[in-house]
Amino acid sequence: MPPVEGRRGPVGELVRLFGRLGVTAFGGPAAHIAMMHDEVVTRRTWMDDQRFLDLIGVTNLIPGPNSTEMTMHIGNERAGWRGLVAAGTAFILPASLIVLALAWAYVRYGTTPAGEWLLYGVKPVVVVVIVQALLKLGRAAVKDWLTAAVAVAAVGAYVAGVNELPLLGAGAVMVLAVRLPRSSPLLLLPGAGWLAAQAATGDPIGLGRLFVVFAKAGAFLYGSGYVLLAFLEGDLVDRLGVLSEGRLLDAVAIGQITPGPLSATATFIGYVLAGLPGAVVATVGIFLPSFFFVAAIGPLVRRIRERAWTEALLDGVNAAALGLMAGVTAVLAGDAAADLLAVGIGALAALVLWKTKLATAWLVVGGGAAGVVAGLVGAIGWGAI
Repeated sequence: MPPVEGRRGPVGELVRLFGRLGVTAFGGPAAHIAMMHDEVVTRRTWMDDQRFLDLIGVTNLIPGPNSTEMTMHIGNERAGWRGLVAAGTAFILPASLIVLALAWAYVRYGTTPAGEWLLYGVKPVVVVVIVQALLKLGRAAVKDWLTAAVAVAAVGAYVAGVNELPLLGAGAVMVLAVRLPRSSPLLLLPGAGWLAAQAATGDPIGLGRLFVVFAKAGAFLYGSGYVLLAFLEGDLVDRLGVLSEGRLLDAVAIGQITPGPLSATATFIGYVLAGLPGAVVATVGIFLPSFFFVAAIGPLVRRIRERAWTEALLDGVNAAALGLMAGVTAVLAGDAAADLLAVGIGALAALVLWKTKLATAWLVVGGGAAGVVAGLVGAIGWGAI
């Protein structure tokens, strides 16, 4: 079936889709985006690979949580500003409610529920899902030798520890410089100077200050959820002194064993610091800037390919973003292949994905269930590599 790009749809279908992904999308932004690709491009044909890839490129150019902003872009494409709000909220809310429940248990009982078995089965499935998306998106992103070179260089740079933002900017500039050497305009990319904004100091932290800390993170931070945690460490642990290193590490653990955006750990930290009002304020603060960014840039997305120089920039960003996804996948694969049983779960997921049209969300659920069962019967660790 050809893509039905440009056709509007009901808001309810966005709520159902992204609400389900908010409960089943484990594995971080790369995995989330791969699952969205399966649902939006492969299964529902709302857009083609090139359009989806362009949305990834634009998302990488603005600050905020990438996978959450992708839901907003898709919602905006499908149902206008109502779709933007509905898709983003549907994706954020389940993860935030799950994290809120775990935060309550943490504060009440002083510990976090174990999720190692769940992650054991989920990780290899997530790697398979991302690889499938990479193979499909690669056909749209790698247009020539230049974009292929950018993608390969991005993989190497990511593995070497280069920050995501300079890497994306370098990809854009490289393609622009080669294609349009005489007419390239000056490219001004957002830089680290944006991160200079600081929240007011003081202790204890109030709701207003808490909102400022998380809104600043949502408005000025590029990179993965783990970069966000480093950012919060500077504010809440080092500068304000209202959160301990141990509790920040517990927030990392909660983010790893829950679905949806890692930025939902803001809910956990907010609850630990200021109860339910703090959880609400922190959650709104971290995600609110993204709604405004996507709404502002949405009307410009389709016009990017109308000019040669902006098209070159986007092609460079897309190739670099694909390389980043591949680099993330390589790291995840090494972590996921814990033993022969984990490799077997991944191989079975790949076979099911190849032979059937089963939604990736159900594959992730199946992998998690397999991990839990394996843990309960004492199978984890057999045949360890």
